[in-house]
Amino acid sequence: MPDPLLLLPDFMLIVVGWALCRFTPLNRSVWDGAEKLVYFLLFPVLLFSSIARNPLQPGAMLQLAGSGVAVVALGIVLAYVLRWAPGVDPRLHASGAQVAFRFNSYVALALSERLAGTAGVAWIALLIALCVPLCNIAAVWPLARHGGHGYLRELTRNPLIVSTLAGLVFNLLGLRLPELAATTLGRIGAAALPIGLMAVGAGLTFGGLRAAPRLAAALLAIRHAVLPLAALLIVTLLALPPAQQAVVVAFAALPTASSAYVLAARMGGHGGFVAGLVTLSTLIGMAGLPLALLALQLSR
Repeated sequence: MPDPLLLLPDFMLIVVGWALCRFTPLNRSVWDGAEKLVYFLLFPVLLFSSIARNPLQPGAMLQLAGSGVAVVALGIVLAYVLRWAPGVDPRLHASGAQVAFRFNSYVALALSERLAGTAGVAWIALLIALCVPLCNIAAVWPLARHGGHGYLRELTRNPLIVSTLAGLVFNLLGLRLPELAATTLGRIGAAALPIGLMAVGAGLTFGGLRAAPRLAAALLAIRHAVLPLAALLIVTLLALPPAQQAVVVAFAALPTASSAYVLAARMGGHGGFVAGLVTLSTLIGMAGLPLALLALQLSR
């Protein structure tokens, strides 16, 4: 079982960013630049290097891969359906829908090693490689549609999608980064998590969720209740090995991606609403992850 306080450092980084932006000379203008650095360099480098350095064997892990993709696909469908619920604001939905199905890949990588060692890291790398492009494509669609952006143009220019696909191709071709390049990229990518989370905090408006509390509750319910329950059902029906079951259930119970705020802010969405969702998702995930794994253990 993972430490219930596993996500506390991430949550504290959000708080630190919020405090720095409001009570020090590191004001909003500083964090605007930080958001761009994270979105266009740090996150893409981390995604590429994480996928490129972990050998993938898709054929040997077909059921594991299918389970992860099925969980994400369910989240996308349910999030999109909310668009037609009575009283839903199109801009808020376009901004926040991604929170229901995106996941924090940095927490995933750290947690997978605790759950299943080196094999767990390889399994999560495969899920990241398959699901990050799917999640980002689904996240860009409503924002591009609402903001009047060309969808295909946004996809081809989205650095998260481009870097993930590049890492996947690089990996499947059997290529390996030279040690110097791997170390350099690893150090660049390592900065993504702390700066990205502090950028979330800097953009945080605690009242942002008041704009659509019912929509926020529905999106977080999908992320932290429906998807973990769906994962439990899927891994049980497929009778995956115990270690793979734990990885898939933990994957489904992850908090949402901290870069959701960055994407919404960069594409003209409601940044404050998404920042509040990310913060609440991180807080819920601190309790939800251990509970989901406990439910898996009790179901065996």
